Amino acid sequence: MTQQPITLTVNGRNIELAVEPRKLLSDALREDCHLTGTHVGCEHGVCGACTVLVDGRPVRSCLTFAIQMEGHEVTTIEAVGSAQNLSVLQQALHACHGLQCGFCTPGIVMTFEAFLKETPDPSEAQIREALSGNLCRCTGYQNIVAAIALAAQRLREAGGHGG
Repeated sequence: MTQQPITLTVNGRNIELAVEPRKLLSDALREDCHLTGTHVGCEHGVCGACTVLVDGRPVRSCLTFAIQMEGHEVTTIEAVGSAQNLSVLQQALHACHGLQCGFCTPGIVMTFEAFLKETPDPSEAQIREALSGNLCRCTGYQNIVAAIALAAQRLREAGGHGG
């Protein structure tokens, strides 16, 4: 299959790539952009580990073709925070012990970076509903739910929304 040139806007940077039309966004991010924070789990869009933001909305990158991203803004976990400067949500996950192995964490963070912008004062039921699209095999989810509630509270107190 012939490769086609595309320009992806990833984390605010234009990146020119040559990809086969069938190349998945998750593979382009990991292999071509060297952004390995986007994890690939089930490859069927069920586990949520590959979640990135496209134009601010959560998208399963394992179900999206890279070629479809021309003209869209893709945000990955690498743009959310750094080891020296964690986002409010990442700080809350750390404080509440809302992660264990960390494989699912990037997808959860990306899901809730968008969710907390749309729902700044979520109920526990709303958090659990939004979290239902992200599978974690290590935890019982309680600490993740507590962390998201804490992040929402901190963001409201700071007068901001999102990371």
